[in-house]
Amino acid sequence: MTSPAVSNPAAAAEEGQEGVSATARDEQPPASSATAGGADEPAPEAYEDAHVHAVYEAIAPHFSSTRHKPWPLVADFLLAQRPGSIGLDVGCGNGKYLCVNRAVHLLGSDRSAALVRLAAAEGRGLGHVVVADGLALPYRAAAVDFVVSIAVVHHLSTRARRRDAIAALLRCLRPGPDARALVYVWALEQGGSRRGWHEGSEQDTLVPWVMRSKGAPEATYQRYYHLYRQGELEDDVCAAGGSVLESGYERDNWWVVCNRSDNAEEPHREPGDQSQFE
Repeated sequence: MTSPAVSNPAAAAEEGQEGVSATARDEQPPASSATAGGADEPAPEAYEDAHVHAVYEAIAPHFSSTRHKPWPLVADFLLAQRPGSIGLDVGCGNGKYLCVNRAVHLLGSDRSAALVRLAAAEGRGLGHVVVADGLALPYRAAAVDFVVSIAVVHHLSTRARRRDAIAALLRCLRPGPDARALVYVWALEQGGSRRGWHEGSEQDTLVPWVMRSKGAPEATYQRYYHLYRQGELEDDVCAAGGSVLESGYERDNWWVVCNRSDNAEEPHREPGDQSQFE
């Protein structure tokens, strides 16, 4: 098994920060679901702690300063929700989507305490922002009308964990065909991107984030990503118990709109009824 590839160090940075002049150490690869915790490989949780969670804690203010404008398709999905609906933004980061539609109740969560603090400090989410692991969400099952999870699932280092993360999103949705989730992941097929990835590239990669601050030495952090092939996200949604309603490609990402495949109707609840959270 080989180490994750490192993104092209000569590539231009995303919003001036990613992929610039980076040199990664020879890292251990993300453990497969069959070998996690083996003598020669780190467990997936430990690998993600080092190459996802610790990185976002370290770069949170710098990262947040580059994330302001909602992506159009995500904004359209949020604005299409009925007034009074209750939804989740899982992996909300600095909370840039939490106030897109003020007619709905959108609860945010993120694994990074530093990003959650930034979201709360900006007043996003009206206080409904919590630190939570995407594999152990603190919400009641079958309780919400919609979910968004943007650029999150690809940070999990085994396919089983990525599918578990999608299943956790679906578990929160109430039954019914109009309760839907929108999921975005980075695409492998980025032929026109400055990152230089294509169908033949490694799917498991370390992407450098370079921080430069006046009066401080330059620091480079390596973030783990699984780059999704065309059709792979749809397969994972179906394996996780979902049905794909729409899918597509936007901004070097694959996305799906999906719902629970067990679409038995639940007892009627008016939008905005928060009794299931009490």
